[in-house]
Amino acid sequence: MRHTTAYDWALMIRVVLACFLSLLVTAALAQAPAPPPATPAPAKAVAKKKPAAKTKPAGQPTVAAESGPCSLGVISAIGDRFSVQKIGLTIFANEQDFAPIENWGLDDLVMARARAATGNDPTVHRINYPKGAFEPYFNPKSRLLPDPNEGIPAIVRRITANAHCERYLVVVRAKGVAPGTKVEIDGIGAYNQGVGSVLLHSHLFAAFSITVLDGETYERSNPVLAGIGARMERGLGLIEDPLNRLDNDQFPEPPSAAADSAILREKTRDLVATRLDQALPHYLKRD
Repeated sequence: MRHTTAYDWALMIRVVLACFLSLLVTAALAQAPAPPPATPAPAKAVAKKKPAAKTKPAGQPTVAAESGPCSLGVISAIGDRFSVQKIGLTIFANEQDFAPIENWGLDDLVMARARAATGNDPTVHRINYPKGAFEPYFNPKSRLLPDPNEGIPAIVRRITANAHCERYLVVVRAKGVAPGTKVEIDGIGAYNQGVGSVLLHSHLFAAFSITVLDGETYERSNPVLAGIGARMERGLGLIEDPLNRLDNDQFPEPPSAAADSAILREKTRDLVATRLDQALPHYLKRD
C-alpha cells in the first residue's frame, strides 16, 4: 500500500483551497443585488388636436345689430371707394379710376350725423351687413326691366331679419353729372376738368341717395317728401362752393394716392357731413 507523501498532501490542500475559493465566489455572486430594471424612456407627449372651427352654414346674410329697442336702423354704403375722374375736351380724354377708402370712416360719419339729427337718440342703431350685400343694387344684372330683388327694399329686408327697427335709414352712393358737362360722376370722389395748367380746375363731389323704409313693410316712407329731398340733395351736392373746390395740386396723381391723402380725407368728410346735415332732417321728420 502506497504511503501518502508530502507532495500528495500539498496537492490535496491546493484542491481544497480551490474548491473553497470557488464556493466563496459563487456565494458572493448570489448575494450581489440585482441591477435595477431599466427605466423606460418617457413617452412623447402627443399634442392634442384642436377641434376644427365650426363653419356657419351658408344661407341668407344676417344683420349684426345693437341690442335694445330700435326706432331707427342706419345703413350706410358710401365709404368703400373714392372715384378719381379726369374730364377732357372729348369723351376719349375722359378717365376714371377708384381708390379704396374704407379707413376714412365715411360710413361711421353717416351714423354720427344720423344720431345728431335725432338728438342723439339711444334707440338709433347702426346696422352692419355682409360685404357685397349692395352689389346687386350697384351692378344690377337686369337690364330691360328692374328686378325687385336687386332693389334697396329687398336688400335691406334680407340683411335686417333680426334687427326689428321701426324704420330704416339707408344711405348709398349714387351717380350724378358734373356741372356743365354730360359726364357721369360716381359716388364720392374728385374730378378735374380742362386742358393745361391755366384752364384746369379740380373739384370734390359727394353723390349719394337717402331712403327711409318702414320697418315692417319695407315700403318707402314719405315718397313725395323724399323726392323733394333727393332733388335738393343732388343740387346741393354739385354746386360750386368752397366745400367742392380742390386745388389742382391736391388732385390725386396717380389715383391710388387718394387713399393716403389726409387733405382729401378731411375735405371729403367735411363735404359729406355738410350734405347729410342739410338733407337728413327732411327724411327723418315724422308725419
